[in-house]
Amino acid sequence: MAGEIRPAPRGQERLKEAAKLGFTRALIPAANAPRQAVPGMQVIAVSRVEEAVEKLRSMD
Repeated sequence: MAGEIRPAPRGQERLKEAAKLGFTRALIPAANAPRQAVPGMQVIAVSRVEEAVEKLRSMD
């Protein structure tokens, strides 16, 4: 697997809303990596599909 993970519009806002809804982890495009930490949210930024799959497999 290989492929670029493209950014999503308003990424920071989406992360904050996800945290409000109770999500504790987010696998996101590297271009959407937040400048500031999102309280209560573990943010994992990836650039390629193969990297995303690796991260998902290594999660507990």
